[in-house]
Amino acid sequence: MPIQAINKSQTGNPGWRVRAFTGAMAVLAAAVSPVTTASAEDSARIEAGENVFSTNCAVCHGDQLVSTGQTFDLRRLKDSDRARFDNSVRNGKNQMPPWKGKLTDEEIDQVWHYIRANAYQK
Repeated sequence: MPIQAINKSQTGNPGWRVRAFTGAMAVLAAAVSPVTTASAEDSARIEAGENVFSTNCAVCHGDQLVSTGQTFDLRRLKDSDRARFDNSVRNGKNQMPPWKGKLTDEEIDQVWHYIRANAYQK
């Protein structure tokens, strides 16, 4: 059976369908994909936090936040745990010594942002 050519007059102008489909797919993709881009300021804060963490915290809490199991896994901290984190860092807890006077408030904030950027629950 031969294939018949279909001309525009038989189908109308399908261009609008393609544009509508493409637009709908873009909206859908934006709606279902998590926001993964951070502002330049957030990225700088996270990178600074990684440096502070690597210098001061990794020896106990593990390289790149990967705990050895002997200390609390910081990736488990939720956004609502900020006050708990600040208190533990400044005043110490269990085996963890206090860092008040050793880390600035800005450095503690940077570490917090680094942890939250790598947390299990965003």
